[in-house]
Amino acid sequence: MRRVRVAAIVLAAGTSSRMRDVHKLLVHLDGIPLLRRTVLETVASRACDVLVVTGHRERDVRASLGELPVTCVPNANYAAGLSTSLRAGVTALDEDVDGVLVCLGDMPYVRAGDLDALIVAFESSDGDAVVVPMHGERRGNPVLWPRSLFPALLALTGDEGARSLLAAHPARILPVVVDAPGVLVDIDTPEDIV
Repeated sequence: MRRVRVAAIVLAAGTSSRMRDVHKLLVHLDGIPLLRRTVLETVASRACDVLVVTGHRERDVRASLGELPVTCVPNANYAAGLSTSLRAGVTALDEDVDGVLVCLGDMPYVRAGDLDALIVAFESSDGDAVVVPMHGERRGNPVLWPRSLFPALLALTGDEGARSLLAAHPARILPVVVDAPGVLVDIDTPEDIV
């Protein structure tokens, strides 16, 4: 089993439109901005690099990350949809990266250990599988994509994520069971913040 290089992209460019007047990534959970919680776990994982794609309120989003060892990738076209942030992040990856974890900035309960389990499974597939976390019978996020599918990620358009690619490549999906529900929990509305 060869050692693979897996980077992580944290998507943090959106406008949080369902949160009304609040930018959800900047809301504090236990005294820490939501996005920072997400990125702290990502940085603590085995990911070789962490890129944070910024857009809406970029200055505030960057400030919430402070000194964390990440690379911020600005997406000036963020209003055109999620696919533009995916494109910005994938385009910024190093050429020697074998795979990428596409993490959502609004999922603060995903643990570093969950990410590491995905990376280990990816290694076991020799860097060829699409690795998806499962909790119970439900598929979650983040998804780990192999380099061979980077062109397909770059070809996505509009405000769609990569769900259509999962449907297009079912034979390549490698599910990984995780024991905590954080891979299923994203923050979309004020009521989601507890």
